[in-house]
Amino acid sequence: MIHHKNSVSIKTSDPELRNQLEAMVGSAGNLRVLAAGNKERPDLLIFELSEKFDEEFKRLQALLNSNSVGEIFLTSKNKDTDLLLKTMKTGAKAFFPQPIDPSEVSEALSSFIQRVTQAAPPGGHRSQGQIIHVMGAKGGVGTTTVSVNLARILAQKTGPGSVALVDMNSVYGEVPLFLSLKPAYHWGEISKNIKRLDTTFLMNVLTRHPSGVHILPSPAYLNGHPPATPEIMESLLNLMRKTFDYVIIDGGQSLDGSSIKSIEMSEHVLLISLLSLPCLANTNKLLRSLSNVGIVPDGRVKIIINRFLKNSDISQEEAQGSVKNNIFWRIPNDYKVTMSAINQGKALCDISPKAPITRNLTELAESLTGSEMMDFNKNKKRKGFLFFK
Repeated sequence: MIHHKNSVSIKTSDPELRNQLEAMVGSAGNLRVLAAGNKERPDLLIFELSEKFDEEFKRLQALLNSNSVGEIFLTSKNKDTDLLLKTMKTGAKAFFPQPIDPSEVSEALSSFIQRVTQAAPPGGHRSQGQIIHVMGAKGGVGTTTVSVNLARILAQKTGPGSVALVDMNSVYGEVPLFLSLKPAYHWGEISKNIKRLDTTFLMNVLTRHPSGVHILPSPAYLNGHPPATPEIMESLLNLMRKTFDYVIIDGGQSLDGSSIKSIEMSEHVLLISLLSLPCLANTNKLLRSLSNVGIVPDGRVKIIINRFLKNSDISQEEAQGSVKNNIFWRIPNDYKVTMSAINQGKALCDISPKAPITRNLTELAESLTGSEMMDFNKNKKRKGFLFFK
């Protein structure tokens, strides 16, 4: 049986440092060093920063955003605190001050091998990203709030360039407002240029939020662009799940052909409702509609009660009886914090990270991804180097 060895590219102008790093990579096992000039996409890039590190950070960020490299380790003679902060924000997984300690590099390489091994199923192929489709029982139930904050929390946990957020609310899309963005492009660019769709074109159309989330907004007005057909949606999502770890879709209340295709391709479908008769009645209708097209509410379709109050006129048990399905999650009512975040154009974890609703949505993200996630922005300091899990 042939075992795939992950590729490592080393970029440094110091021959002695390169020799040292090559020896460390060679002794780590299951890794191979790419020769200088090799155009193969590296699974890991070890890059030595120069005095022009601001320009280099921009190039490194572009490499991660375009999925041109797997992971990045950085090293530098400069030990300035500002440099370390920029390293974290860039998305690098480790930083080694010079002179390099071989044990620190060895530990980082071992962790890298463990991560890529866990991410790849039997056969050596990397697993594709998850698609999470968020839809509402009716307008105003908080679909965009849940979508935006799930995307932001997942990006905080997994690092920049790992999460995309797609706004499928045609005409009434509000994702840019929730994140204080003024996108240059929207869905229409994909629809009218579907034959050009590849990773490069996609990354040029997406708008990058400072948190690292990549946004594909809706047109937000009728402008004559071709609609997003099921075929276009399938092509787009197949590409996005190869490019990102998580693709969050704000599907609004739509059940048109493109929305059905998105739902069919999703690992999780979050149906947002409230403990009110109109919402529960609509929830029933949506579940029946999904069942009629072959999408049953078992497993993938999860009912989530937003703005939950313990003393509601309708209890959770009564709601479950009404919709004939279990309620998967309850999001507490916190009007003040939520509206403050919306009005500021910021995510909940950015304005109130310790609020109960923020913790609740973080736990929801962990539940959907299958395990408790370590915060990417909280690095562990080990000896003389910084290691970012």
